[in-house]
Amino acid sequence: MIPLTLDDISAATLAVSLLMYLLLDGTDLGVGMLLFFFRDDESRRKLAVSILPVWDANETWLVLLAGGMLTLFPAVYSTLFSAVYLPLFIMLLALIGRAVALEYRGHVNPRWHRCLDLTHVISSLIATFIQGALVGLVIAGRTQEGPFSWLTLYPALCGFGLIAAYLLCGCCWVQWRIAGSEPALAHQLAWLFLILSLALMIAINLLDSSTLLQAWQRLPGKIILLLMALTLAALLLAFYRELPLLSLILVLTLIALSWALLIVGLYPWLLPGKLTIQQAAAAPATQLFLLSGYGIILPLTLAYNSWAFWVFRARVR
Repeated sequence: MIPLTLDDISAATLAVSLLMYLLLDGTDLGVGMLLFFFRDDESRRKLAVSILPVWDANETWLVLLAGGMLTLFPAVYSTLFSAVYLPLFIMLLALIGRAVALEYRGHVNPRWHRCLDLTHVISSLIATFIQGALVGLVIAGRTQEGPFSWLTLYPALCGFGLIAAYLLCGCCWVQWRIAGSEPALAHQLAWLFLILSLALMIAINLLDSSTLLQAWQRLPGKIILLLMALTLAALLLAFYRELPLLSLILVLTLIALSWALLIVGLYPWLLPGKLTIQQAAAAPATQLFLLSGYGIILPLTLAYNSWAFWVFRARVR
């Protein structure tokens, strides 16, 4: 067994921050993209209201990730951000557009609703695609191939894969959190996006199977693959029985297991072929100082997220 080092703990902290962002704000972005499939204003109002109280807290994990990477792994921060500044800038603009569309919808004349909803859909779509494309860019080790390398085939497939996964999360959220006719359409769409997510996952691994093969050769990777198969089987049953909360939990579990499998396959690389965890880590004193702060901030952020979900736990009508 590989001994756990301070560098590994720092990397795990950032991995948890990114995973929490993918699970929480990913669901919000999925709901935002789902506005496209609901044509009447009342349904769109319900979808927007369902995520309005929680979206800002969910984005806190992205802030923690960026700040933590700057301090814990400055070499990765400088290398990665200088190489992909263009898509990152576009993603941040899209997230701002999503926020404006979401927050202003309840305060403007109804004739502006369609324009704000379209902004919400497009912003969520762009932000999601870029997040997936950047992950694909890092996995493929193509961060230094030019400002538009994130639009090549493999990163683009990863972007579309994340879109399908977020939409699947959004469908489960709508079924769980909204009362009325909307869950019926969301249930139908959930089957479509599940099939699409699985097809894109297969295509991504066919294009570049090195990470999956590396994970398969390690015991944790074999265990994770088995858990993914069991979770998928349980998800199909939950879909068939129309159990929305369980379906959402299982979809989020699948995403978490996929993230864990990716980490197992890439370890010990942070930027494959360029920087390992040990090569990119800051000084031990710096890591200890920041991790002490994380030990306080992470539980508080989790508590705030949990409190927000509890306060607004009633279904939107």
